[in-house]
Amino acid sequence: MKCRLFLLVLNFGLLQAQNADSLAVETLAVIDSVQQRILKVEKQEERWRKEVLNNGTYDSLTNAVSTQSYEAIYYPELPTDTLKKRLAILDAKTPFNISYNPSLESVIKGYLKNRQQSTETLINRSQYYFPMFEAVLDTHNLPLELKYLAVVESALKPRAKSRVGATGLWQFMFATGKQYGLEVSSYVDERCDPLRSTNAAAKYLASLYKTFGDWDLALAAYNSGPGNVTKAIRRSGGYQNYWNIRPFLPRETAGYLPAFLATLYLFEYAEAHGFQVEKNQLPIMATDTIHVKQMITLDQVAELTDTKIEILQYLNPSYKLDIIPVLKNKSYSLRLPLSKVADFVQNEAQIYATAKAELEAREKPLPQFFKIDSKIRYSVKSGDYLGKIARRFRVRVSQIKQWNGLRTNDLKVGQRLIIYSRNPTAFTVDTPKTPAKRSQNSADKTTYVVKPGDSLWSISNKLSGVSLQNLKDWNDIWDNQLKPGMRLIISN
Repeated sequence: MKCRLFLLVLNFGLLQAQNADSLAVETLAVIDSVQQRILKVEKQEERWRKEVLNNGTYDSLTNAVSTQSYEAIYYPELPTDTLKKRLAILDAKTPFNISYNPSLESVIKGYLKNRQQSTETLINRSQYYFPMFEAVLDTHNLPLELKYLAVVESALKPRAKSRVGATGLWQFMFATGKQYGLEVSSYVDERCDPLRSTNAAAKYLASLYKTFGDWDLALAAYNSGPGNVTKAIRRSGGYQNYWNIRPFLPRETAGYLPAFLATLYLFEYAEAHGFQVEKNQLPIMATDTIHVKQMITLDQVAELTDTKIEILQYLNPSYKLDIIPVLKNKSYSLRLPLSKVADFVQNEAQIYATAKAELEAREKPLPQFFKIDSKIRYSVKSGDYLGKIARRFRVRVSQIKQWNGLRTNDLKVGQRLIIYSRNPTAFTVDTPKTPAKRSQNSADKTTYVVKPGDSLWSISNKLSGVSLQNLKDWNDIWDNQLKPGMRLIISN
């Protein structure tokens, strides 16, 4: 009896140990899974950050449309018969005339052969914009495929500007934008607002389709104006088909519809051609809007919500000076990453109070233009990129590029940049031979030990007279990442 009892106890102990081991394995597996997801999100956010700072695609795409060659291109990965079948499928399910012709084949194969990386960039960039476009187009009862028009027009760059002044995702000229309700003022350019400009583009496209009764001609008119299309129809002898009037259209418009149809094909058959498509929206791309109750700058929002300034600039491209004004009978909104909306709402009163105090403390409430004595010569350091430098000096990436004649975002260590900072005295840059050092006198500083759940925002709220940017500057922090136990220097 004792032996049987001993065996039962032994088996029970072994079972408990096995269960414990199994639980430990499962726990480790869960932890590993969570760590993998965190790592994936961090990589996605890094790709998104680089995407926000990437400005090169627009110029190359617009140049390709205006200088398009239609010579036969050798690309055996896409046989002509396969292309014909796929175009027939697209023709059957869209209101556009997508019939095979050698010119269209040349454009498609040219994109596949020479523009693979930029096309993949555009496909992934569309994950943020296309749901917005589709909702607006559906409201206006327009073909959803019109979303590809914005790719051809602007390479999905909200602040894209052509050599003749057409601006925004849908490339509105000043007069046409005003005609369709887009405000352009010293503070705001709604041609750059994704939602408002898409609504205006939908109205304009509907009007053009009503005029010509054909989507191919409506797209040609969107690019060159209805007058040029009417003139081309008359010169062709009265033909109402795009391909028949194409020789009589401006050169850029002659390449416009082939570029649109090629883009439509590449997006629809992206996976068949091996493009790496981000199927899941990045967390930072999930956004929501807040109606602004008083004047506030994107710099202030960035600091008070612990959000990267370049992300706010990307999500709020219509504010020309990075200032959101408040005017009577006019409503302006702030678009934030969804994860930051709750923080803003919960701390709304404090955020507005801080913003108001800062604006009132300025010499003028309006943005102050840079003077010659605010010029700084900055030497690029290891780990620097334009977004980081712009955030440090509270300027825009586009401004740094303009001041220094930069065509790309590439920087080299040691490269010298001219920057007209909004607050040049707040930074020690390229100091004389004896650079300023942090005081070693303990009376001049204290330390704060980071606790679980702490963030730069919450710590700055705990410490009187200390801003989030102070904490970054004193501790050489630029990415908002804190770990429990980290010691922060607090200047007295």
